[in-house]
Amino acid sequence: MTCRSNETLVLRFLGTSPILRIVDFFLDNPLSDYSKNEIAKNLAMSRVTFFKYWEELEKSGALTVSRKIGRATLYELDRSNDVVKQLIKLDMALARKSMQQAVEEYQNTIAAKSSG
Repeated sequence: MTCRSNETLVLRFLGTSPILRIVDFFLDNPLSDYSKNEIAKNLAMSRVTFFKYWEELEKSGALTVSRKIGRATLYELDRSNDVVKQLIKLDMALARKSMQQAVEEYQNTIAAKSSG
């Protein structure tokens, strides 16, 4: 499986559909909330594509309004949503698996150097 330098574990595992890219943005930035414009800009996604899939996410209940600043509405993942909870678990499981593989590769490299 090939990966791009900016591709996360979730996107490598599940694919790079626009909805997954939006959700993954929130998974990678859990401590902040964002406006729609900030998200689309950070994802380098066209506004037409972004807003098409944004509506689906809002309807699913995966996103929630965190606050309003002037005319801007800021959003975050709804961590009480069952699907979002499962995506967070998947993200953590993929990170653990990746870390285990990296440790094993490092240990194999060290073992090969010390025996050779």
